[in-house]
Amino acid sequence: MTRRLNMKFAQLRVIIVSWLFIGLMIALHDHLVMQMHSSLGPAKDYTLISSIIINMVAALVGALLGGSFLVFYINEKYQNKPYGYTVAAVTLSFIAIIILISFVLGAIAYPDRARLIKNGMIWAVIVGITQLLLQINSKFGPGVFWNLVKGKYNTPREEKRIFMFLDINSSTTIAEKLGDKKYHSFLRDFYADITNPVLDNKGEIYQYVGDEVVIAWKYAEGIEKNQCVRCFFDIKEQIESLKEKYLAKYNVWPSFKAGMHCGMVVVGEIGNIKRDITYSGDVLNTAARIQALCKEFKKEVIASAELINKLQPLRKFEAQPLGSIKLRGKEKEIPLIAVVPA
Repeated sequence: MTRRLNMKFAQLRVIIVSWLFIGLMIALHDHLVMQMHSSLGPAKDYTLISSIIINMVAALVGALLGGSFLVFYINEKYQNKPYGYTVAAVTLSFIAIIILISFVLGAIAYPDRARLIKNGMIWAVIVGITQLLLQINSKFGPGVFWNLVKGKYNTPREEKRIFMFLDINSSTTIAEKLGDKKYHSFLRDFYADITNPVLDNKGEIYQYVGDEVVIAWKYAEGIEKNQCVRCFFDIKEQIESLKEKYLAKYNVWPSFKAGMHCGMVVVGEIGNIKRDITYSGDVLNTAARIQALCKEFKKEVIASAELINKLQPLRKFEAQPLGSIKLRGKEKEIPLIAVVPA
């Protein structure tokens, strides 16, 4: 199972647990309202336990069906649509279904249609909020939104990370050939197509900067099974498999280069009007400078020796030492290694 699919199932689990809790709260609310405001008391066949069971079963079925629909269909098929469009479409569709059900149940003399409509409206709002939160989570990236909510990085902290700066070759030429709008579409397709290889190798897409993407790993996860290096070649394999698509759509096929480095960075929240979690430190500057040398050395991937020496033996790849190089803006030389397929 791919990491992306695992993430979707994790989202579905959160929806199930949250909606079950909401179902319980609705049952308890209805019970308290009947106890306080109904002079006749509850109906003969009513019990709190039965109300809890009905509401939680409805929540479970709704989460399994509706939650799956949101996670696996809506947010895949309409991921490029405006947030308001999908939230409104999902909410209005849910309201229409509730109205239809209420009329059907009314036709067979359902005794408590008013409560059904009330609960339906509550769930319509919950569905809309759920869809909005899913899209916000997608906007920030896996785990980032939750870290912002928890305030994990409200106080800056040091962490050891691995960074890859991946840059599209001849991007200026491609942009001039395609024009601004088509080039934007080209970048969007490229970034979408590299997402699965990044996630499958436990990487996090930190930033898109024009024609460059910055990928980050927690140090232990990037070192594990050489995932930080494997990621580049998995991306290359993915893009090669889509060569015909790019040539047919854009008459150009993207190639790219990458620079990699590891070390300690400061992670923390910044911004007042717009808050975000950012990394800062010399590691990022060094990784960017290393990537800039790929063209000079005619290599696809160059990494610091500090990183390569921490990896397991490169069975599928070959390490080619490039010597100690003085990077632009740096005083000390740094040993660099090119990585090529074995």
